[in-house]
Amino acid sequence: MAEPDFVPETRFAVPGRIAVSNRAAALWQTATLTEVRRETPDAATFRFAVPGWAGHLPGQHLMLRLTADDGYTAQRHYSIASPPDDAGHVELTLDHVEDGEVSGWFHTIAKPGDEVEVRGPLSGFFAWPGDRPALLIGAGSGVVPLMSMVRHHRARDLSVPLRLLVSARGPEELIYAREYGSETTPVFTRQAPEGTPVGRLAASHVAPLLGAGQPPDGWEAYVCGSNAFAEHASRLLVAAGQPVDRIRIERFG
Repeated sequence: MAEPDFVPETRFAVPGRIAVSNRAAALWQTATLTEVRRETPDAATFRFAVPGWAGHLPGQHLMLRLTADDGYTAQRHYSIASPPDDAGHVELTLDHVEDGEVSGWFHTIAKPGDEVEVRGPLSGFFAWPGDRPALLIGAGSGVVPLMSMVRHHRARDLSVPLRLLVSARGPEELIYAREYGSETTPVFTRQAPEGTPVGRLAASHVAPLLGAGQPPDGWEAYVCGSNAFAEHASRLLVAAGQPVDRIRIERFG
C-alpha cells in the first residue's frame, strides 16, 4: 500500500500569534542563571531570572546569545520549557551536544549567577494557547516545548484534553521522567523496564488516540524531534486519520 501523501509544514510556515508584541520580542534582555537541574546523563534544565520577560505561549522558543570576553558572540534558538505563568523566569533544557559551542559552555562551565542575553518569544506557529485538544508527540529533547504545554495544562487545571507520546532510547534518557502523569505514554526504542515493549513509535501507539476515544472536534497535533522522527510520526498521524492541516511540526537536525 502506498504511503499517504504528506507535505509537512515548518514552524515558520505560518506567522501565528505570539504572546507579546513583535517589538518587545525583538529586545535583548539580561537573563541570570539561578538553577541547574540534571534531567538525564546528557541533558539538564537551566533556570533563568529574566525580570523584563513579557511572557510567552507554550511551544514558543527564544534566541539566546553568549558573549565572550574578547567580544565574540554565539547565538542559538532554544525552546522554552517553562509554562507562561512562571513570571519573571524562563527554563531551557539543553542536550550536551558533542563539540557544541553553546551547549558545551552550559554543561561544563555555566554556574548560577552567570548572565546571558535572550530575546523573544519567537514563532507563533507551534504555540498552543490551551484552547483546543492537544495531541503531543516528541522524541529526545523534542519533548521540551511539549513539556511547556503539559505544565501549562496542569498549572491552569485545564479541562481540554491533552495527551503526550514521548520517545526515548531508554528510561535513563527520558527527559522530565519524574514529572509525567496519566497524560503521558513513554515509548522506549532500545531499553525498557521489564514488561514494557521495546521499539520505535508505531501505529499501535497513535491509532487508539485517533479512534473512538478522540475528542469530538479532533486533535491539534504537535510533533517535535529530529527530521527523521518528525517525518515518521507525521506519517503515522496521517495514516491514522489526522488531518494534515492540523499537524504542527518543529524539527531539528
